[in-house]
Amino acid sequence: MEGDRFAERAEDVIRALRPGEVVTYGEVAAAAGRPGAARAVGHLLATRPADLPWWRVVTAAGRLVPGHEGEHARRLEAEGVRLDGGRVRLPGR
Repeated sequence: MEGDRFAERAEDVIRALRPGEVVTYGEVAAAAGRPGAARAVGHLLATRPADLPWWRVVTAAGRLVPGHEGEHARRLEAEGVRLDGGRVRLPGR
């Protein structure tokens, strides 16, 4: 099924992220073969295995996961990612 293949590809993209590397939900979706499926990536992260490095994925505006901002920030900062006003400053934005 296509949805399952997309989920597997998206998981692979997320697992391949190195410590300190941050991407957007949309970038994961595009790399997994479904540009524009950012919400599907968010759903995947909310429902898939907890061992996915979810904290390396943010919104296009650099926002952290609502309701989990503290944990998200702690994990990113532990990997050397600097936050500005509770957001990740993404290159070129």
